[in-house]
Amino acid sequence: MSDELEPALQSLIETHEYPFVLIDAQYRIVGANRAYCKNYGVQKTDVIGHFCYQVSHRSSVPCHQNGEDCPHQTVFRTAATCDVIHTHFDVRHRPEYVRIKGYPIVGDKGLQYLGEAVITVTDPEEISCDGLRMVGSSPVFLHCVEHLSRAAESEASILLTGESGVGKELAAQYIHKRSSRHDKAFLAINCAAISETMFEDELFGHERGAFTGCIGRKQGLFELADGGTLFLDEVGEIPLSLQAKLLRVLESGEFRRVGGVETLRANVRIVAATNRHLLELATAGRYRADLYYRIASIDLRLPSLRERRADIPALAEVILKRITVPGGQRCELTDAAIRKLMLYDFPGNVRELRNTLIKAVALCRHHLIDEEYIVFAQGAMSPALPVSPASASSASMTQLAVTEAAPAQSMAEMEAGYIARLLRSHGGHRRRVADILGISERTLYRKLKHYNLAEG
Repeated sequence: MSDELEPALQSLIETHEYPFVLIDAQYRIVGANRAYCKNYGVQKTDVIGHFCYQVSHRSSVPCHQNGEDCPHQTVFRTAATCDVIHTHFDVRHRPEYVRIKGYPIVGDKGLQYLGEAVITVTDPEEISCDGLRMVGSSPVFLHCVEHLSRAAESEASILLTGESGVGKELAAQYIHKRSSRHDKAFLAINCAAISETMFEDELFGHERGAFTGCIGRKQGLFELADGGTLFLDEVGEIPLSLQAKLLRVLESGEFRRVGGVETLRANVRIVAATNRHLLELATAGRYRADLYYRIASIDLRLPSLRERRADIPALAEVILKRITVPGGQRCELTDAAIRKLMLYDFPGNVRELRNTLIKAVALCRHHLIDEEYIVFAQGAMSPALPVSPASASSASMTQLAVTEAAPAQSMAEMEAGYIARLLRSHGGHRRRVADILGISERTLYRKLKHYNLAEG
């Protein structure tokens, strides 16, 4: 069929440096350039005459029927160019995020076509840190990925905003990995977790004898991150009294260790994150406006989970793969459980989803998670367990135990029990348990101390 395409149109699509396909009004691919064939490892005869959604999306229906932005719909309805983000499949049949530029093209015979330039944004596997991944295919998520990718290419400071639990550190690590600094250090500090007296010491280090009991020199995070990226999480929590010191090093790159006289320099890119409205705090006099503008050269908002509900099933699947149980068998969600997850607003976002699934795995039987085991933070647990008529009429029915003989457990007890079982099944290997839980080893250590499991 390729020889049926008008020579002028074939010449036109070959002028594009990016992979480019020509699609007719019936969603059929009628032309493909050499860059497309090379990029996707196909011959023209492999794609010509096939529906675009079958080739690109492995789908049986057009992408707009799956809730995606559809360039075909836009171009044939408005005859205007469009720019959308999609998930396509690469030469190894793995999903990749791409930007589609759609153009209205009219041939010599008066037929209208959609011309699509396909520009790779990133591989989903790149959006990860410590084994965790940002996952999704919804339009709002894909646009967010593209914005992160573009921001990563610059050297400007970036402020990541959004609700708690949306994955700001994952986004920060992705930015670092995509930047020119990817082979240098990525260091992170939670500004809310550092006391005012220790904040300067953490950032800039100290000299021997700087304070009582100080017996050696310590390098600060700015010094250790030289040439790389420093992630300032919860940057809105920095005390006003310390903001001027941070601003100075951000503007000049110069600092001194606590107790030192030597002026040091560090070339560090700042990625900051907050769930607060810093500009409103600045207007109220509780945050320095000049510091805000210094760290927010690029301001990117990460979407909440309720803004991309369509991504919840895929996110849940990835999270469950990381939660193992004795015997190594993975748990699966029923359709009813998935529906319950998708109807919930998740004020704690992906972090809350992960915690909800950890509890569900601890409570469910036979590795199958039904809706009764999906328990949200403000909800009560009502598992479908055998009960006597007397207990069924009891006012305390919603406090049924996980097993008939056991008393009701608090969420903390459930989490502590689950962590203890993981430690036993993995021989006390904390790094492995932290990976399964999707948390850092430091966070796991705090939980072990809190639940008196430090010797587990």
